[in-house]
Amino acid sequence: MEKKPILDRAVALRYHEGEDEVPVVVAKGRGLLAERIKELAQESGVPIQEDPQLVDYLMALDLHEEIPPQLYAVVAEVLAYIYSLDKRYR
Repeated sequence: MEKKPILDRAVALRYHEGEDEVPVVVAKGRGLLAERIKELAQESGVPIQEDPQLVDYLMALDLHEEIPPQLYAVVAEVLAYIYSLDKRYR
C-alpha cells in the first residue's frame, strides 16, 4: 500500500521585506493543485515547511489576503527557521 502524503493541502506565502508589511497568501489548493504548488516551490528552490495546523488556518484565508495578527508569531517562527537554513533569504 502506498503511503499518503502528510498534507493533501498547500498554501504559499509571499513576504518581501520592505515591500510587504506582512506575509500574503499567493497560492493555495488541495489534492493535485497542492502537489503542483509544492512541485513549483521545489523547482524554484523555495523551502517547504509542513505544519498541518498552520495550513488549516491559512486555507481559510483568501488569495492575496494578508495573514491575520493572530498568526504573526507562528509564521515569524517558520520564516526565521527558513532564513536560518537558507542564506538566500537573509
